[in-house]
Amino acid sequence: MHEVLRIRTTKHTSIVNITHQVSEVVKRSGVKEGLCVVYTPHTTACVFVNEGADPDVVKDIVYSLEKLIPWNDPSYAHMEGNSAAHIRSAVIGNSRVIPVINGELALGTWESVFLGDFDGPRERKVIVVVIGEK
Repeated sequence: MHEVLRIRTTKHTSIVNITHQVSEVVKRSGVKEGLCVVYTPHTTACVFVNEGADPDVVKDIVYSLEKLIPWNDPSYAHMEGNSAAHIRSAVIGNSRVIPVINGELALGTWESVFLGDFDGPRERKVIVVVIGEK
């Protein structure tokens, strides 16, 4: 089973907690034991799992990405001017596989699933595929 989520971002760099939406897809699938694949088909966006309880963690991630991969580096060759967004997406990755146990995402106590958009604001697609035993 799969569903396509449409997530609207609001800033140039947006990190959106999509745990609830992904969990709902898992519930609707009826899968009790299996895998949930979360994938975004965009070259300037990413999907990652990290702490969702303290919003400062996300702020620190964004801050660190800006330091490591600055937006306006004059040595970038890509003509569209969004090389930093492509690099950030490539470094973090555009998919995650999360176990499904007892019909729920097997996330740690503080973990959440995030969509990162580095070239917004815009609408992003997130494809969620759930496979396994019902």
